[in-house]
Amino acid sequence: MLENRKYVIIGVFCLVGLTYLTRLFYLQVLDDSYSLGSSKNSIKRVIEIPYRGQIYDRSGKLIVYNTPVYDLYVTPKKVRIPDTLAFCRMMDITLSEFDSIMGLAKNYSPVKPSLFLRQLSKEDFARIQDALVDYRGFEPVISSMRTYPAQTLSNALGYVSEVTKKQLDEQEIPYYRQGDYIGHNGLEEQYEEQLRGRRGVKFIMQNVRGVNKGSWKNGAFDTLAVAGQNLITGIDLEAQKYADSLMQNKVGSVIAIEPSTGEILVSVSAPSYDPNMLSSRFFSKNYRALMKNPHKPLINRPIMASYRPGSTFKLIQALVAQQQGTLSTHTVYGHGGSPMRCHCRGGQDLRGAVQYSCNPYFYNVFRRMIYNNGERNTFRASAIGLQEWHDWVEKFGIGQRLGVDLPSELKGNLPTVNYYDKVYGGQNRWKFSNVYSLSIGEGELLISPLKLANLAAIIANRGYYITPHYIKGFGKEGAGVPAEYVKHHEIGIEREYYLPVIDGMRRAVVAGTVTPLVNTTNIDLCGKTGTSQNAKYGHKYDHSIFVGFAPMNNPKIAIAVFVERAGWGGGAAASVAALVAERYLKRRTEAKKLEERVMATASLPPINQAPKTKVPAPKKDSSRKSVDSAKPLMTNTKPKSVTAPAVASGN
Repeated sequence: MLENRKYVIIGVFCLVGLTYLTRLFYLQVLDDSYSLGSSKNSIKRVIEIPYRGQIYDRSGKLIVYNTPVYDLYVTPKKVRIPDTLAFCRMMDITLSEFDSIMGLAKNYSPVKPSLFLRQLSKEDFARIQDALVDYRGFEPVISSMRTYPAQTLSNALGYVSEVTKKQLDEQEIPYYRQGDYIGHNGLEEQYEEQLRGRRGVKFIMQNVRGVNKGSWKNGAFDTLAVAGQNLITGIDLEAQKYADSLMQNKVGSVIAIEPSTGEILVSVSAPSYDPNMLSSRFFSKNYRALMKNPHKPLINRPIMASYRPGSTFKLIQALVAQQQGTLSTHTVYGHGGSPMRCHCRGGQDLRGAVQYSCNPYFYNVFRRMIYNNGERNTFRASAIGLQEWHDWVEKFGIGQRLGVDLPSELKGNLPTVNYYDKVYGGQNRWKFSNVYSLSIGEGELLISPLKLANLAAIIANRGYYITPHYIKGFGKEGAGVPAEYVKHHEIGIEREYYLPVIDGMRRAVVAGTVTPLVNTTNIDLCGKTGTSQNAKYGHKYDHSIFVGFAPMNNPKIAIAVFVERAGWGGGAAASVAALVAERYLKRRTEAKKLEERVMATASLPPINQAPKTKVPAPKKDSSRKSVDSAKPLMTNTKPKSVTAPAVASGN
């Protein structure tokens, strides 16, 4: 019995020993996890940043590419600097800058690397590379810098800069690290996920001196970085650069759309800046300078500026009124009974009213729309009619975001019945006489240039639009366009009602409110002029507006132009629009006299002399005589009690 127990005990000990030996063999021979953990002091994990996707125009011309540079990282706890002054001279920084950078690095983490100097060129890095051996704790990492050979489209492109602390904290899935770059504003931010690519990881063996001894395990645990996707835009680079040249020494915007696809062909915000300014190691200095510029070059005016549309809004009034049945092509209105002045002789039908931009005509058109239910000049009729009018105008994208593929589009303002109830102190406290300036695109209306270009595209398409967008696709095949940028949005207005409006727009260019030189482009341009008044400062400060498309049949380009403080709408804005459309359609400029006139014109306001327009408080009586239009509002703030002007420019 005792003999049997002895063998059992021996067997148990043998089994336990065998189990330990098996586990030890597995850990030391088969399993690499402990080997990797024990080697952390001799194996370095290196993150490989992928090249960011490049950006092209519609014909494959390069707009943005990557230039290889070096970022210098510092790990504060490892830093050994024999001579700080000599180090600062080598790095071309001051001692105070060195102290500031090191302080930020220590606050982030004493044991983790953080950015010390960014975007050192190959020449700069070659100069300091050998000397870095004497300064422990500093590590170069190859990176890339965005470069803009065309030096255009800066506001739409956005820029790439260091990720902010807020962005790091708000990451749902951790990806970015301190010192990483990320797209800010514009297309760089909108398509960040596609452009950034996917980072890789390499494990490198080092000796005790930190010298690389090759890849660990022959790269078995390495993952390759995947470059970002190239973005193909709908921009026509030739027309874009030409539009830039036309807007030199001017404030305003040019936005052009291909009506059949909704692709944005031209996007100019003036004044602008060289996008390379925000792609260098001097980003902070240059950004501060741009922020302080009184002409606001960082504002992307095509989608962020809000203007009163002026007489260009009459196009919407004409279309809606015909669909409602309150206006026919042959309806004629004179000037009698209208509180608005006009420069034409009166007695126009619809085509003539568009051709000559007749204010009294559209005053009566709007009046009939508001009182469509038969009631006359009552509070109830005004509210019912205005609500129906509002619902129709909203279908054109007014008063809402169109959904363009940029992160900073603003809504503008389309007044509602509730808005007027609030402004005038409750229901049944206002009527048509308080809102009639909406008939000619004044009052509380605020519209971005993009929405007016989209209006031109709607008319060019005879009743629908595709959401305006910059993207044409990703990669060589141009695939991957989001579904919302191929969908047709029907307005609900019959095709036949567009025809007299288009005829009137063509007449406006041939023999109407547009300066005669514009028609020398010979592109069959159809358009509508607008002048947004600043009567308080005299017509010297009126804003010039034009919206149109070309050619008249089978249109290829729809365009809207705003030139601030340039006066009459048929002059500056119409001239720029015609030249840009001609360049896009013909690939050359034939209207040389018109081009010379535009190039020689400057409307950039002098610094510290730009007029500051104040928006007056509303008046609840109908005895107003003349109130000026406000200058464009650059924020999304709705106007507080904007007074509708009783007298406004008609063209």
